[in-house]
Amino acid sequence: MPPSPTTTPSPTPRAAPRSKTDLFISFSLLALQGFGGVLAVAQRELVDRKQWLTAEEFVEDWAVAQILPGPNVVNLSLMLGDRYFGWRGALAGVAGMLSFPLVLVLVLAAAFAGVADNPQAQGALRGMGAVAAGLIIAAGLRLVPALKSNVMGLGACLALMAATFVAVALLRVPLIWVLLGLGGLGCIWAYRCLGHLAAQKEAS
Repeated sequence: MPPSPTTTPSPTPRAAPRSKTDLFISFSLLALQGFGGVLAVAQRELVDRKQWLTAEEFVEDWAVAQILPGPNVVNLSLMLGDRYFGWRGALAGVAGMLSFPLVLVLVLAAAFAGVADNPQAQGALRGMGAVAAGLIIAAGLRLVPALKSNVMGLGACLALMAATFVAVALLRVPLIWVLLGLGGLGCIWAYRCLGHLAAQKEAS
């Protein structure tokens, strides 16, 4: 009796925004949560909650969004919108990121103008800045495991991270030179690693 053919399970469909309206609302809610810690909120919403991106994809897309002109998360919303719905999705994502926060910032700016010189208000802003820095650091640490699958290897990625921190935080090197120097070095090293990987595949 011939063996029965084995059936391979169909892959689970990838999570994605259902429509341009879903994209607009999702990025609007994301923007309204991003009080200084947009990276942490974006990582939680797009990777953990909605699962539109894997951790590795988020790291790659965020890296591209950082080197493009303009706010990082706005660039990310444009990239994701274009990926799913073309230029209309890009407009929906950017509109979601900017519409409600613009109104909120105008209201807060008008309200804060009367107390800008108040020491208590200035102290509150400094405290919010410290919390925002903590959120960004926590999100960055959560994304470190995604670097294990990077073609350069975890060691090289951590070395570049440490060198970037020293250059920006301690030596106060202008960001453009850090991007050109360490960013260019990372691109060259990744290119070499990809070349070695392709050569190994051809040899095997």
